[in-house]
Amino acid sequence: MLTVTLACGPYDRVRGVLERTIGIAGCTVVPVVMEAEDLLPRVVGHADFDITEMSLSSYLIQVSRGDGAYIAIPVFPSRGFRHSGIYVRGDRGIEAPKHLEHRLVGIPEYQMTFGLWVRGMLADQYGVDTNAIRYRTAGTNAAGRVERLPLELPDALDARPLDAGKTLDAALIAGEIDAILSPTPPRSFTAGNALVRRLFPDSASAERAYFRQTGFFPIMHVMGIRKDLVTRYPELAANVYRAFSEAKRQAFVELARMMRASVPYISIPWVEQTWAEAIALMGADYWPYGVGANRAQLEAICRYSTEQHLSRRTLTVGDLFVPSTLELV
Repeated sequence: MLTVTLACGPYDRVRGVLERTIGIAGCTVVPVVMEAEDLLPRVVGHADFDITEMSLSSYLIQVSRGDGAYIAIPVFPSRGFRHSGIYVRGDRGIEAPKHLEHRLVGIPEYQMTFGLWVRGMLADQYGVDTNAIRYRTAGTNAAGRVERLPLELPDALDARPLDAGKTLDAALIAGEIDAILSPTPPRSFTAGNALVRRLFPDSASAERAYFRQTGFFPIMHVMGIRKDLVTRYPELAANVYRAFSEAKRQAFVELARMMRASVPYISIPWVEQTWAEAIALMGADYWPYGVGANRAQLEAICRYSTEQHLSRRTLTVGDLFVPSTLELV
């Protein structure tokens, strides 16, 4: 029996594997539960874990460079719509996406998957020249964040870190930048500072419209397996895929049970209606695994990575995953 360490965030869709109620065939699993902010920087430079959650953007960069200790399987533990993550100062005249051009815009890391999707969406859906944005990097609410991979950006792209010790939130309030792109809300926004607002005030409606137009529920993270293990145990990748697929299936069964219960399990009003609306718009399996159901958006993000000067070459979907998992459903 092969013993493997498995590092991932504590999501409902992976809980069965982490809690070992769902096994990976042929393996004894040693779970390592970590928040993504702590885990993702570790796996780009080291192979601390046998199976791990990974940033999709970082993975694309490494594949294009021939680097990295991991190869992915088409299991996507994190997804997210991103219109809600664009924050602007209300006094800078930024009323539409095109108004971001030539502005100073903060982002935690230029290479992060969140930024890859936001810039791709701004370019494809709103005609924004994302090369004309002037990027400043730093932690959103805590200082000290840096790019987890060395970048090879062209000189013409204005992208550089803020001074050490600064945060994007403080820079926005001080007027040093005009907007922030961040999956984590700036503290000034959550505190209700009148200077800060979302570019898309009704972001949920914008995100639904984006899904209707593209069919994309943006993939943020993938699961990776150490390449040497895949070579030594050819059946491992498919077994890991099947375990995570079963964990997701069970999570959705449990979610449906909670949504239909007579007493609410989740302390949020209208959560059942939101769940039903998601199914009506996106289908019952709105979080699909496998290449087939996700090919179009995987091709899009491979293109974005090249267009945004991150990947050295335009990757194909076949470049990304263990070959034995390409046809799994």
